[in-house]
Amino acid sequence: MLATGAILTLGSQPGAPEFTLEELRAAVDEANKAGLKVAAHAHSSAGAQNAIRAGVASIEHGTLLDDESLLLMKEHGVFLMMDAFASWDFWPSLEEKPAGYPQEFLDKEKVSYASQVRVLRRAVELGVRIAFGTDAGVIPHGKNARLFQVYVKSGMKPLDAIRTATLNGAELLGWSDRVGSIDEGKLADIIAVRENPLEDITTLERVAFVMKDGRVVRAP
Repeated sequence: MLATGAILTLGSQPGAPEFTLEELRAAVDEANKAGLKVAAHAHSSAGAQNAIRAGVASIEHGTLLDDESLLLMKEHGVFLMMDAFASWDFWPSLEEKPAGYPQEFLDKEKVSYASQVRVLRRAVELGVRIAFGTDAGVIPHGKNARLFQVYVKSGMKPLDAIRTATLNGAELLGWSDRVGSIDEGKLADIIAVRENPLEDITTLERVAFVMKDGRVVRAP
């Protein structure tokens, strides 16, 4: 659900709530009846706190969150899906930005990214649970592994950064019985890299081997 306005939507304000607590709670209740979880797109604290209290599983983006919101997330066990290069930092030059971006989008991205880095660092300090997320579609597919180094530069240990994309992601999706770790009975979705990612996290950007469901789909 969109708990707040958005960056890549004309006329939308990222800081403005879009649903009431009661509306969000009704959506979560209906989802739960179907055995589903709710992810809440939320930039600002006002919208995020409504979503957290309504029982969502994750907050997507969280670019403008304050400490009160982060601590509330920690209290309720809500994951932060922090796609910390989905905006300004991902396109280092104007020429690389998607063609046709309205100036309104670029202006909002500048403000969003400046705050997002601070929020990510604070979330790591406070021990908020973080799941790997890239805002797929905004970030070109194949570039998502760059997020690992952003996490590490923000104070996360390399092993914890890896866990955001494995154990944490599986738990958030409710798929811990199928993926997230290499265990008997789980799907054999495995990658391999040449260097030790605990020493150089950027090696995860250079995947040498891929196994999907036990079948090798890429090898050196």
